[in-house]
Amino acid sequence: MPIMSSTATSPPNAAALLAPIAEDMQQVNRVIRQRLASEVMLINQISEYIIGAGGKRLRPALLLLVSGALGDTTGHRHELAAVVEFIHTATLLHDDVVDESDLRRGRKTANALFGNAASVLVGDFLYSRSFEMMVSVGKMRVMEILSVATNIISEGEVLQLLNMHDPDVDEARYMQVIRYKTAKLFEAAAQLGAVLSGADARTEAAAAEFGRRIGTAFQIMDDWLDYTGTPESMGKNAGDDLREGKPTLPLIYLMEHGTPEQAALAREAIEQGGTDRFDTIFHAITTSGALDHTLECARKEAQAAANAISSFPDSIFKESLLELCSYSTSRQS
Repeated sequence: MPIMSSTATSPPNAAALLAPIAEDMQQVNRVIRQRLASEVMLINQISEYIIGAGGKRLRPALLLLVSGALGDTTGHRHELAAVVEFIHTATLLHDDVVDESDLRRGRKTANALFGNAASVLVGDFLYSRSFEMMVSVGKMRVMEILSVATNIISEGEVLQLLNMHDPDVDEARYMQVIRYKTAKLFEAAAQLGAVLSGADARTEAAAAEFGRRIGTAFQIMDDWLDYTGTPESMGKNAGDDLREGKPTLPLIYLMEHGTPEQAALAREAIEQGGTDRFDTIFHAITTSGALDHTLECARKEAQAAANAISSFPDSIFKESLLELCSYSTSRQS
């Protein structure tokens, strides 16, 4: 199954592919604002700042698209989509503290404005509010999926921390971090869409596979864009991963397939952080084929995602899921 729809004439944009769930997303936004309310003013301030920063809300959208594709008619999809967004937002708050980031989506991070302690504690609030909301749905399977996902995401955070400044990280370890830290919430969101529709075990597994693969494609593309994007398009500083000493796929490829000089340059960049030599490293990555390899890996994941839902019935929701596969590897931000 090709990742582009038969009717598409150009790569889709995020707004177009989410059109079938536009009204549902509005309802999710209402749930988000209602559930964010707290008697503690600082929680309201930071939560409103983060949620108001925008973003594509792809994870809740994925839940809604899968549930629509499989015929869900329950009233829980908006609540659980909001839960997924809260968990994602909590991870962003904690990530930015760990990474000492000061820019996200073109805006100052919460920790840059409010401090590390407040950001961590509000992230904890979002996690606890998420579990409060998922309990209200009254489905043990929902609790199981989200509690396991949250635990694995936390393991992924620790794995990434252990990999920082480690030039011996190979592609397998890199992919493990992506599966745990990023793709797991995509997987859980898609799987929940199947659970809400009452799908059988095989269909639920297919939905989970779609989410895991598309989440992996998005993260690999983020790592590709770190060397090709701009602050305006990415909403963050190009080269941030390099500055933080993250062994992402372009650098791993350079170490394994570049010249001895290029490999040494990549190792040094990972060990020490290398934004002061960004131009030199970027040239090495470009001439070694590292970016082409990274893009091809993302495309393989996107194609695997499309293949995973080949048995889903035809619908506008399935069409959007397939277009999401194409979008994941054609986007510039």
